[in-house]
Amino acid sequence: MKTVISTHEAPQAIGPYSQAIKANGFLFLSGQIPLDPVTGEVVYGGIEMQTRQVLTNVKGILQKEGLTFANAVKTTVFLQDMNDFAAMNKIYAEYFETEPPARSTVQVAKLPRNVAVEIEMIAVY
Repeated sequence: MKTVISTHEAPQAIGPYSQAIKANGFLFLSGQIPLDPVTGEVVYGGIEMQTRQVLTNVKGILQKEGLTFANAVKTTVFLQDMNDFAAMNKIYAEYFETEPPARSTVQVAKLPRNVAVEIEMIAVY
């Protein structure tokens, strides 16, 4: 059994997918990009600002389910440019101060809306 999770604290899906799915004690969050949930517009201003917006969107979905970043067990970070790794990592570390989740970080050719970063997550209840 699965349950679709949706909140206005994160951007609404811009395609045929759910913000998150709850199944078997896990919460599977779709990749979040730096969209302002109110305007639906990309937040520009560099990798730091975009990473912060992405993680703010993730936080909104987690909070909808009564979870925090401490519940995260796996993330995948997609970067348009691996040269942004250190700057992204600095902001990312602010959200995972202790016991960070397992993580993969990959460079991709292009991301939706031509953003610099996308992050997906698996969390446990």
